[in-house]
Order: sequence, then C-alpha cells, then structure tokens
Amino acid sequence: MKQKHNVKVDGLDIEFATGSLAGLASGAVTIRSGETELFVSTTAASTLRPGQDFFPLTVDYREKFSAAGKFPGGYFKREGKPSEKEILTSRLCDRPLRPLFPKGFMNEVQVIGMLLSTDQLNEPDVLMVNAASAATLISDIPWNGPVGCVRVGQIDGEFVTNPNHDEMLDSDLDLIYVGTETEMLMIEGSAEFISDDRFYEALVYAQDAIQPIIAAQRELAKLAGKPKKEFELMVTPKEITDFCEEHASDKVREALKHDSYTERKIAVEAISSETIEALKAKLGEDSVSKDDVTRAFDEIQEKLYRQNIMETGRRVDGRGVKDLRTISCETGTLPRVHGSAIFNRGETQALVITTLGTSRDTQDIDGITGGARTKSFILHYNFPPFSTGEAGRFGFTSRREQGHGALAERSLLPILPPEDEFPYSIRIVSEVMSSNGSTSMASICGGCLSLMDAGVPITAPCAGISTGLVTEQDENGKITKHVCLTDILGAEDHFGDMDFKVAGSPDGITGFQLDLKIRGLPFDIALEAIKQNRDARMKILGIMAEHMPESRKELREHAPRITTIKIAPDKIGALIGPGGKNIRRITEVSGAQVDINDEGNVLIFATDKESMDRAVQEVDACTAEIEVGKTYRGIVRGVKDFGAFVECLPGKEGLVHISELADFRVNKTEDICKLGDEMVVKCIGVEKGKVRLSRKAALEEAKEAADDASEETAAESSAE
Repeated sequence: MKQKHNVKVDGLDIEFATGSLAGLASGAVTIRSGETELFVSTTAASTLRPGQDFFPLTVDYREKFSAAGKFPGGYFKREGKPSEKEILTSRLCDRPLRPLFPKGFMNEVQVIGMLLSTDQLNEPDVLMVNAASAATLISDIPWNGPVGCVRVGQIDGEFVTNPNHDEMLDSDLDLIYVGTETEMLMIEGSAEFISDDRFYEALVYAQDAIQPIIAAQRELAKLAGKPKKEFELMVTPKEITDFCEEHASDKVREALKHDSYTERKIAVEAISSETIEALKAKLGEDSVSKDDVTRAFDEIQEKLYRQNIMETGRRVDGRGVKDLRTISCETGTLPRVHGSAIFNRGETQALVITTLGTSRDTQDIDGITGGARTKSFILHYNFPPFSTGEAGRFGFTSRREQGHGALAERSLLPILPPEDEFPYSIRIVSEVMSSNGSTSMASICGGCLSLMDAGVPITAPCAGISTGLVTEQDENGKITKHVCLTDILGAEDHFGDMDFKVAGSPDGITGFQLDLKIRGLPFDIALEAIKQNRDARMKILGIMAEHMPESRKELREHAPRITTIKIAPDKIGALIGPGGKNIRRITEVSGAQVDINDEGNVLIFATDKESMDRAVQEVDACTAEIEVGKTYRGIVRGVKDFGAFVECLPGKEGLVHISELADFRVNKTEDICKLGDEMVVKCIGVEKGKVRLSRKAALEEAKEAADDASEETAAESSAE
C-alpha cells in the first residue's frame, strides 16, 4: 500500500509507510514484509481520568480473516473475542513500549494493530512491535523510543534474522528480541536446550540486527513526525511526600521486617491510614488525596527496598542477593488424576495436574497467519484472587494468565518425548494456590514433576527461576551501580527494575522472558543475570531430583493405555469398513478408541486391560486373513444345497462343503445349520483366493483335545 511517506529497512524485507490513513490518530503507520501487511495506530487521551493512579496503556492486536482471503467460522461470520495468538501478540507489544513513557505520564494511551494482509509465511507479531514503535514515535505523544524488534532463529548452527514459518521448522531457537539503539529492552521465546553462552551470543546478534529497523523509524519521523505535545505529568505534591517521609518512613521500615507478605501488607496499610488522618488534621479534610498518599507510600517502600539491598546486600526476608527461598515438592497428591504435584518456593505455591488424552483431545487452532493447526500439548495457568489474599473477579481468563501459561508451555515442550514414542495428548493445568513472586516458574517446576508423576518419559527434568535487578542511575539514566537478585519476591518485582525468567534443564535453556522497568539493560548485566539464573536453576533441579529422580515406570491406574498395531496400508479400508462401520462396531463392543493414520499405524486407547484386549482382538480380526490350519468361530452367512458359507473374520468367509459339515453323511445343509448360526470351523485350504472350511475337522480336533485332557487327568490320578 503506497502512502505519502514510505521508508524501507536496509537489508531486511520490511517497509514502513504513513501519511494516507487514519489522519485523526496521534500516529498511524503501515508495515509490510513480503505480502504480510499491518496497520497500527497510537492515540492518547487529552485529559486524565478522575482519580487515576496508574498509567493506562492498552495494546490490542487483531487478525481479520479477510487478510487471508477467508470467511470467519460460525453463524455470525464476524470475528469474535481475541484468540490466544492475538492476546499474546498484544502483550508482546505492550511490554517494551511501557517503560519508555515519561515517569508521571498518566494519560490513557491506546495502540491498535490490525492485520490487513497475510502471505501466511511472514509472521506478523514482530511487525506489530515495530509498527507500534513507529506509530508512537511519529505521534505527538511523549515517548523515549524508538525500539526495534526481530525474531532470531538458529538453523544448522547459524543465526537467522526473521526466519519465516517454513524456516522455523528447522530452527532450534525462537528468540523475539526488542531493544533500543544501545541496550536490550525485552526478550521472549524458547529453545531446544541452547547453552547459556550461545543464548548470550544470540542476544548480541539480535542487538545488531535491530539497528536498520531503528534507523528506518528515525528517517520516517524526520519525514512525518509530529511535534510532541506538553502533557501534565502526575507528581505527588512535595508537601505530601515530605510529611509521609518524616512521619512514616521509620514505621514502614519496621513493617517491612515481617516475614509474611500478608503481614507486611496489613502493617503498611495501617501506617498509611494513620498518615492520612494525620495529614487531614494538619492540612484539612479537603486538602488530602488518598491517591497522593498511596503514591507517596509506594515511593517510600521502593526507596527502602532498594536502599536495603544496595547498602547491606540483604533483602526484606533476610536472604542474600543470590539465595533461594525454601523449596519443597510433593507428587501423587490427588486421587484419580493421571499426574499431580505441589511445588512450594517460599510463599509461592502451585498445584499442577497432568491429564493424558487421546489423539481426539488435541486442540484445533483456527489460525490465519500460518504455522501449526493443532496442538497435542497444552498448559493452562490459573491465577485466582485468593492466591494473593484478596477478593476479586473470578471465572474468566486474563491476558496475564494466558501469557504466563504460554511461557510455561513452551518451556516444557522440549522435554516431552516424541509423539511416535508417546502418542498421547497432554494437558497440564497449573492452579496457583499462593503467589509471592514467579508463579510461572513455579508452574514449570510443578509441571515437570506432574509429568513425571503421570509416567510421561520426559527427556530431561526442567526448572525455571526469575532474576531481578536493583540499580542506581545518574541524571542521564546511566546505571552506576547494580545488584542482581535471585528468586525475586512480588514486591521486588514491583519495586525493582527487572524480571528475567529463564527455564531449562541440565542440557540447556528451553524458555525465557525479560521485562524491564528501566529504559534498557546493558549486556554485561544481562550476562551476569544469565549466569546467576543458571546457578539457581541447577540448585532447584537438584532439589526436584532428590524428591523424584525419574518418571514413574508405569502410567497411573486411571490413565488411558495405548497399544500401537502396524497394518498394511491396503488393509486400512477393511478396518474402517463401509462408512466407518467396522470402527464404530469395535468402539462400541470394546469401549476403546481406535485411530488410524495413512501409514497404517493403528492407535488403540483404553482405560482397562479387558477393553484393550477386546479392541486388539477386533482389530486383528478385521485386518487378518483366514489361514490354513487355524480354527475359527464364525457366523453362517449363506446356506446352499452344496454347503454353507461361514464368515470367519469380519468381511472374510469361506465355504464348508456339505461333505465337511459332519463326520456322517449329511443329506441337506439345513439339517446342520441355518442363517445366523455360530459354527466352529477349521481352514483346510486356500486355492486361488477361495477358502475351504471344515466343521468335521474342527470337531475332530476338539475331540482329540478332550481325549488328551482325559488321559492327562487319569494319569495324574494314578500317580496320586
């Protein structure tokens, strides 16, 4: 789409454009790569909301089916609620934009992205971040961007910038990297056991790769950028700040010494209430805003948390900067379920449940932009309000829950066995019972233990932990002093500068996510955090191994069992039967589920041995051939003057000539059998596809077996 201003990115198939669409938005751009094109707008409210005490940035990314030349499914033929992909892309874009707005800027900002066209080859999530950066940069909204975003893959040991969907099939790294001209800002992704050193090299590679994207945005801003508006910054009145510092700082310092998160919270709230009353007495009832006091108390707590760490190297709970909280594990905690575990780390607790299913339990993905269409591994993360000791909305899935679940899911995916070796669908549900920092990492640890408890033969154990950061900066924002924190509390996440989550096994990293509150992370600090994270991860893996060194050898009692039978591809039709008749019959009589693929692999799922044995027997019967010398219990399907046709196997029959119906002369076939009768027969020959059966031979065989049994019984009696 040609617009007034078009700027191409050097070395990458990306083009920014602006000037012709959405003229009333604060900023609007389109971005294109191949035949994938997005439109993104950024708009800010001109006034503050009454009583507002937070920065309301919202990012919404939507994919329209028209972009792929498709109709939406369903009755209304209109896109409905956002898909998981849309929500995750929105979060991906929100996180690097947020820390670059000026401190105290509280006007609502809304970023809206729409997929206009997709070639189903070039992924739009990276484009969304770059377009949002460009739209915000050229707008009249104050913002300290731009940022550049790339996806980095690794194919045959070489890094690749922005690999397409086909290329990603061969990549063992999926790194989404966002940075400024000098520092990293946000990362997200997964890997197949990449080493810590190689992971760091990928970050350095990505920082170089984003520079042409940032340069192109700078050029676009020169051509079409608007002058930045002056917005009123929300700052706590100095009189309020000074009063709170003087009257409450020492009390808050004592309150923060409580061991429990809840006790600290209640104590600080009580001090805040006392301070509000004291302020009202001094300044008057109408001169004190509760929001101002709340912000002042946040500033006091932030100062005390950070000051204590920077000056003493100790944290609010008494730990050193590299210390883990107390960790405990428990497995097999719930009856009936296929696998369960409870993982505790300090006041953070996750109850994690694994369910094994059949191929029919896979999740269909109604995708527009390419990639997989089904998922056989699903992880759902739930964060109820009671987990933080609060009452709140319950029963819907928040964006945060979807994001944390996705991080845990992609971190555990590399440790799962190949589907051809363990052909189950797997669902993990993490129920957060208590939260005080890094519940997504607790979900990974608990998820791994739950898989092992279910008997899933994982390739390696996996654990995750978060590393935080506290810094001191000069007037230009340059970090002059810093401390990295292992296993951060919720408050250390809130008042600190970084949340750097990394998950992995002893063999390498499998998942990662970095969020910052500062405007960039120097690479030397990133490397320090990566190494510190690995040390903590190895300790957690050691604790998990002490509790459960390996997966259970057998599945839990109530888990479905799977038997795989290989049949010739030309037998598939016979097994399925006309209109699926045979498969339906096998399912009904056995209670098992039977799935067949094009290669002739038959998967039988059953919850008990009797059901499995019956299904295997029926499958064998449908695909087997009548063999000479074998005896069968068949059904009479035809009665003729010259004999009877008996169905020995489903759809397979042979002729019992009238002379083979009995060991005496038979005058009429009807004297021995009629249609529908059961008959035991023995195959005595197959000539040119015609099967000859004998009831007489089967009777003789049965008589001989009975005589032999009688002789054995008589011999045993004589011996006694």
